[in-house]
Amino acid sequence: MSGKRRRNNSPNKAMASVDILIDDARWRSSFKTLRVDVAKAVRMVLKDFDTKGTGISLKFAADDEVEVLNYMYRGKKKPTNVLSFPNDEAPLGDIIFAFETIKAEAKQQGKTLRAHTLHLVIHGTLHLLGYDHEKPKEAKEMEALEIAYLTRIRIANPYEGD
Repeated sequence: MSGKRRRNNSPNKAMASVDILIDDARWRSSFKTLRVDVAKAVRMVLKDFDTKGTGISLKFAADDEVEVLNYMYRGKKKPTNVLSFPNDEAPLGDIIFAFETIKAEAKQQGKTLRAHTLHLVIHGTLHLLGYDHEKPKEAKEMEALEIAYLTRIRIANPYEGD
């Protein structure tokens, strides 16, 4: 994707399509309000950008599936918490989440699975919108947006103490 999508100041914003596939049942049993919370978080972010009514597909899977994709697309033979696959056209792209990795990170960081997952949903959505964190300036901008969105849904700053 080339560049970030523009902020949308139009009052007539089309509702974004959010397709959610829960491929690993542990997600459903560990995070009861997953579908509702995730859809709200994605729409909250998308409504601030010019996405032309497009949508996002999110898949909640196990580590082994994410590990295969991480190796195929990034050359890293290990699972990662989230992978984003931007599309320059509609829909905006796909995001996949790894259950075991996210659950372990949440525990290690003293966060709920819900809080950590919603942070990563916002993080992945911002990646689809063209944000990155490879350079310090880009990371600071992306983190500031994440913190602002998380504050709106009453989730603490995940970067505090870093």
